[in-house]
Amino acid sequence: MKMGILGAVIVAAGRGTRMGTKESKQYLPINGKPILVYTLEAFEKAVDVSTVVLVVSQEDIVHCQSYIEKYGLTKISAIVAGGTSRQGSVFAGLQHLNTDWVIVHDGVRPFVTTACMIECWTAAELYGAAVVAVRVKDTIKISDEAGMVSSTPDRNSLWAIQTPQAFRRSDLMKAHRKADQDGFEGTDDASLMERSGIPVRIVEGDYGNIKITTPDDLQWAEFRLQIQEREEG
Repeated sequence: MKMGILGAVIVAAGRGTRMGTKESKQYLPINGKPILVYTLEAFEKAVDVSTVVLVVSQEDIVHCQSYIEKYGLTKISAIVAGGTSRQGSVFAGLQHLNTDWVIVHDGVRPFVTTACMIECWTAAELYGAAVVAVRVKDTIKISDEAGMVSSTPDRNSLWAIQTPQAFRRSDLMKAHRKADQDGFEGTDDASLMERSGIPVRIVEGDYGNIKITTPDDLQWAEFRLQIQEREEG
């Protein structure tokens, strides 16, 4: 039996430059629907997620509010302006959430599944915090300042971290406040928990749970959705 209530903070305030488009990547359409909406619909389908806080740029709030009625998104309790960094945006979202547990997720990862969310949450309840990740496929090299290889870490111990990431909300709030106080900028929320001394459990995820960042990612996503719709149809 699950303990507590689960909410979600979906972060979509970034602009991004690698996509090479004038419009922010989260609003680019796939088969006529914005990438962000596919992500929001994934959380809409997850019965255990009670509420969603969406974090976007200030100028996009009104635009995103139209999604609620247009796409029947009943779980969005707030749409708030993000900060100057992803870390600041997550913290802004957390302040509008009032649940025991929280999942933090990237708005441009539309292929997240309910099973993935729940497995991550379950691990967080057992260990304190959890992240979804996939094993690194390629050999990784560490270089020195001159660009020469200095070492080759064991690939078996390396993971590519994704979202969702799940935490006790109060613990994550404390970790964010501590990071802000210390001037620490982490690459993800789990890194803030790590420096707070809270263990983070890795949950093996799906290579298909991609973050749509480049034109190649967008092309792959369009192809995958076409296959899904064909199978469902």
